[in-house]
Amino acid sequence: MILNILQIVIILLIIGFGLVVPIGKYLVGIFTDERDTLLERYTYRFLGINSREQMTWQRYSQALVLSNLVMALLGYGLLRLQTFLPLNPDKMSAVSPDLAYNTTISFITNTNWQSYGGETTLSYFSQTAMIQFMMFTSAATGLATGVAVIRGLSQNGVNNLGNFWVDLTRSIYRLFLPLSFVLALVFVWQGMPQTLAPAAQATTLEGATQIIARGPVASLESIKHLGTNGGGFFNTNAAHPFENPTPLTNTLHILSMLLIVPALTYAFGTMIRRRRQGWVFFGVFTALFIGFLLIVFPSEQAGNPLLTKAGVDQTLSTLQSGGNFEGKEVRFGIAQTSLFVTTTTAATTGSVNAMHDSLTPMGGFAALSEMLLNVVFGGKGVGLINLIQYAIITVFLVGLMVGRTPEFLSKKIEAREVKLASVSLLAHPFTILFFTGLALVWPNALASLNNPDAHGFTELLYAYASATANNGSAFAGLNANTPFYNTSLGLAIFLGRYLSPLLPLLAVAGSLAAKPKVPATSGTMSTDNVFFGVLLLASILIVGGLTFFPALALGPIAEHFQLAAGKTF
Repeated sequence: MILNILQIVIILLIIGFGLVVPIGKYLVGIFTDERDTLLERYTYRFLGINSREQMTWQRYSQALVLSNLVMALLGYGLLRLQTFLPLNPDKMSAVSPDLAYNTTISFITNTNWQSYGGETTLSYFSQTAMIQFMMFTSAATGLATGVAVIRGLSQNGVNNLGNFWVDLTRSIYRLFLPLSFVLALVFVWQGMPQTLAPAAQATTLEGATQIIARGPVASLESIKHLGTNGGGFFNTNAAHPFENPTPLTNTLHILSMLLIVPALTYAFGTMIRRRRQGWVFFGVFTALFIGFLLIVFPSEQAGNPLLTKAGVDQTLSTLQSGGNFEGKEVRFGIAQTSLFVTTTTAATTGSVNAMHDSLTPMGGFAALSEMLLNVVFGGKGVGLINLIQYAIITVFLVGLMVGRTPEFLSKKIEAREVKLASVSLLAHPFTILFFTGLALVWPNALASLNNPDAHGFTELLYAYASATANNGSAFAGLNANTPFYNTSLGLAIFLGRYLSPLLPLLAVAGSLAAKPKVPATSGTMSTDNVFFGVLLLASILIVGGLTFFPALALGPIAEHFQLAAGKTF
């Protein structure tokens, strides 16, 4: 137990004390540098981009949406024409229309939900030219949007958020590409395949022929985690030994997922010239993260209470002493698995090194709750945007209680900002609960479930929470490759990316950028201290709790009490 806890503590200390500040400073340098590199200048010239254009929030949003649309159409075409394209040594056929639609909208939005098995569905060309390409651009899109919102909050009466094309290009060239290249080399050293050779054939001891899938895995795995993308080259994701061969690669996966998002809070504080505000946000993120980790780890370490009651059997008693190992890789253990579960659903990555369907009810509750709240670190740029959204709601609620006009970062928060933040805040639960309810009544939709009762409901709720939160992880108990689920999950992904939070919060940033800063008075509530951090944390938990508790009560909470009462499924 002590060694398990020590593993977790060491990884968290590396992130908090070793990576946040240097990576944060590097991010500031990327997005405040007034000079373009030679490669960037040639890219702008080739694409016909004016890198000196300063965009309003409307223009920034237009560039974001149009670029994503063009890339989505290109990606869809590649999947539909897969049979005729090169680098297809295993002769993969074209992807069906509904699955191609779902996959395209998933990867262009940084969700990376997969209703397919990668090694049995996509060619090497699709895995690289479509999947990996979108992993870079979707991560860069989210990060660019986060930076644009930061600029808006730091402006004083100037209605511009920067240049989307510059932010996107610099995110890829200066951050994701170099980091991914180095990390991919480390992964190859650790044993991950990186080849364009076809699947290998081996003869087993029994004389049978075994097909062993392989391909350009290491390059996908590096941007998959650095970009908080998720997805997997193989159907079993990061539980597959080719995607995650050693405890070192497992640790690097966790560090990669939490490399940029926490550092963005430091960059935020630096760019708005209120570094304490950035640390308050980092503290809120960390408190939420540790809180959910303290639910997952003890639950998985304690194991299944039904096996505890059956401890008269020596074999069961021995297995149970190690914790709940169903659906887990023994080489990672309970500690690294629990930390991975908490990280991947907190950072909206969607990569899994264990089957979440096999988590204890409270372990599943924590993973699900992180996606429902969608503000526990979160994805590149988007997590910070969501927290800013809650900060605006918090100062508005406090302003109502004390009878003062709310202010945030020396800007008055008025009806327009509150309405936009509320639209974004409400769109998230509405999308999740609407589509979950639709799946419950849609003809034959429940036939895709592997389990009945509370656990089956959790599988449905988890799927739409993962899609709407742009997470992409699966509970692994739902056959989602049907026209209904491909279509409805694709719609949930689309709404969860653009209606909440990207476009509304860009509008908020544009509105606040155009406002002059107001001087602080004796009645101004400070937002860069521990007191406001507690208020912000309470607002997140109360609003999220009131919104989602009924659904959680029907799913993992009900299952927890049923399991404690000795019910099996």
